[in-house]
Amino acid sequence: MPSFTRRAIMESFLKLLDARPLNKITIKDIVEDCGINRNTFYYHFEDIPALVEAIVQDTTDQLMQHNASVPSLEAGMYAAVEKILRFRRAILHIYNSPNREMYERSLMQQCQYIVETFLTAFIGERRISAEDRAIVAQLYKCQCYGMFIDWLNDDLRGDLQPRIERLAHLRRGMLDETIARCEKEA
Repeated sequence: MPSFTRRAIMESFLKLLDARPLNKITIKDIVEDCGINRNTFYYHFEDIPALVEAIVQDTTDQLMQHNASVPSLEAGMYAAVEKILRFRRAILHIYNSPNREMYERSLMQQCQYIVETFLTAFIGERRISAEDRAIVAQLYKCQCYGMFIDWLNDDLRGDLQPRIERLAHLRRGMLDETIARCEKEA
């Protein structure tokens, strides 16, 4: 659990990041907004990239904690959409910065978590090989990730939820059939 001061630094940074691009924010801006001195900032973070990484990881951890069970892939994706929209401008500023790769890794981690959590519940006691499970997980993880990356590349324009719903409708029953095939071959 981050300390009060660490949390305050993160919140000040997010507020600034909502207003301007990452490369236009300095440590001086953050400490002035937060009401602390530079040494206090450096006690908690090495630099701004370390602060960005901590915020992205913290957000990823929160998403995972608040979604300990995922009743459907759509529900997991909706939770991620909600989090992205909550920090829309800040995420776009991070995504369109040199920190993009770090954000993409975090997004992939979130998609992996959503898919793995859902598959664990969906497969239940059915017996399928670890290799088949990994292949199925990779397929669905890449679908989720691809939808989010396309949306980010379009600057989060449009409503992603109808597209998620449509994909869910189009693939309805496919996972059951896939798992049944895996069971027969196990």
